[in-house]
Amino acid sequence: MKNCVQSIRTFVGAKDFNQSREFYKAWGFNEIVTSPKMSYFSVDNFGFYLQDHYVKEWVENTMLFLEVENLSDCWEVIKAKNLEKKFKGVKLVEPTTFEWGSEGFVYDPSGVLWHIGEFND
Repeated sequence: MKNCVQSIRTFVGAKDFNQSREFYKAWGFNEIVTSPKMSYFSVDNFGFYLQDHYVKEWVENTMLFLEVENLSDCWEVIKAKNLEKKFKGVKLVEPTTFEWGSEGFVYDPSGVLWHIGEFND
């Protein structure tokens, strides 16, 4: 399987599809509209599908881990975007250090929880 895998992409639901689209663009993701009810959001070679589909129990239990090279620098960039003030429901939780590394949290407008983390070397 090692030689055949190109990527892995998850599907993320949205309570308000257009608001979530604007949130992810403001965060810094690039959008490719794939259909009227779905878009692909990416940074470099990594991405996910955002869909105009909402099941509360599913969306509010969706978690993604976004590994970054330097959490401190990345976190400053995220905070500077003022996403909490621009989008209802968005919440940032400052990073915490653990024995394995560090992570902070970003809740999107629908309640999807992003773990933003850096592993120790």
